[in-house]
Amino acid sequence: MIEKFVYDMPTRVLFGSGSLKSLHEEDLPGKKALVCISEGGSMKRHGQLDALVAELDAAGVQHLLFDRVRPNPEAANVDDAAKMAMENGCDFIIALGGGSVMDAAKAIAIVAANDGSCWDYSPSATGGKQAPENPALPLVAVTTSAGTGSEVDMWSVISNDATEEKTGYPTIFPTISVVDPDLMMSVPATFTAWQGMDAFFHAAESVINVNEHVVGEMFALKAIELIAKYLPRAVADGSDGEARANMAIANTLAGYYMLCTSEHTMEHALGSAHPGLVHGAGLIMISHEYFRFFADRKACEEQMAKMARAMGVEGATGGADFVAALDRLITDVRCADLKMSDYGIAEDELPTTVQKYHEVWGGNNDADPVKLTDEDVLGIYQRSYR
Repeated sequence: MIEKFVYDMPTRVLFGSGSLKSLHEEDLPGKKALVCISEGGSMKRHGQLDALVAELDAAGVQHLLFDRVRPNPEAANVDDAAKMAMENGCDFIIALGGGSVMDAAKAIAIVAANDGSCWDYSPSATGGKQAPENPALPLVAVTTSAGTGSEVDMWSVISNDATEEKTGYPTIFPTISVVDPDLMMSVPATFTAWQGMDAFFHAAESVINVNEHVVGEMFALKAIELIAKYLPRAVADGSDGEARANMAIANTLAGYYMLCTSEHTMEHALGSAHPGLVHGAGLIMISHEYFRFFADRKACEEQMAKMARAMGVEGATGGADFVAALDRLITDVRCADLKMSDYGIAEDELPTTVQKYHEVWGGNNDADPVKLTDEDVLGIYQRSYR
C-alpha cells in the first residue's frame, strides 16, 4: 500500500543547453544580488561569470561579487559573505558554481536575513540549533556541476573548522535554478567522476532507504540508469555534450527526492577532520563495503536488484549483482584507486570517527535496511581503509 504523502517542488528549473541565456527573461526575486563563486577562480577563467553578469545587466539587476567560497564551505566563510550582503543592501543571493557554492549560498541567504552566525542555526553537536526568525533571502542557483542536487533541494553542508564538524544544514529551496550543461563542459575528469558518483549515491541510498516510496524510487532509478550509462563517457570526454546533458538531468532527478542513509553521515564524519577530502571521493572510498554490508545480510535484495537492472545487469536478483555493478562503475570512472591515506586519514583515528558519526548530520541513520551498530560502522571504515 502506498503511504499518504505531500510532494511540493517550489523551485522553477530552467534546464537545457543554453538555458542561462534566458535568465534575464525571468522574474528575478530582487534588484541587487550578491553573486557567490568559489575561491578557485574557475568561473572567471572559463567565462561562466561573464555569462551570468551579462544576464543580470540585461535584467537591470545590480550585483556584487563574493569570490571566496571555499571547498567544504565553513561557518566563518558563510558569515563573511552574509555580512557583505547585509552591508550592501543585497535583497537576494545568486550561487554560481558547484555544490560547495550552492551549499554556502543557502546558508548565506539565511544569515543575511537574521542576526548572529551561521553556526547558530546548525543542528550539529556544537551548533545553536536555532530556528531563524526571518525568512531567508531568495536564492537563484546556477549549477556548473552534476553532483549534489543542491539546485533542487533544501539542504546544504557546512563545516566548522574549530570544532571539526561537517554537517547537513536544513535551509531553503532556490527560487530559480539554471541547469545548463554548457556550463559543465570545463569540469575536469576527476571532479566529474567524484561529483557524478555523489549523485549516484543520493539515488542508491534513496532506493534502499526504508522510507522510500514510489515517487522517490521513480526519480532514483532513472538517475541510476543515466549515471551508469553516461558518467563514464563524461569522464572520458568532457566535451561530450550528450553525456554532460544526461548527467545534468540525472543529478537533478536524484536531488528531487533525496533520502540519504547513513553512508552520507559516515562520509561527513570522515570529512569533519579532513576538509581536503572531497565529498564524492569519500563516498566512493566506503561505498563497496557499505553496500556489501547489506548485500551480505540480504537486507534489501529486491531494491538492490532493481538498481542493478537499472545499471544494465540483465536478470539481476539481489545485492551481489548490485555491488558487482557498482565496482565496475567505479573502475570505469577511474576511481578504483582512491585511498583514505592519500587524504591524511590515519587508520588509528577511525574509532574516533565513529563518535563523529553520532555528532554530525548527513543522512538518516535510522533509515538503513539494517540499523548499523558502532561496531558495524567501524568495520566498514576499517575494511575500506587503504
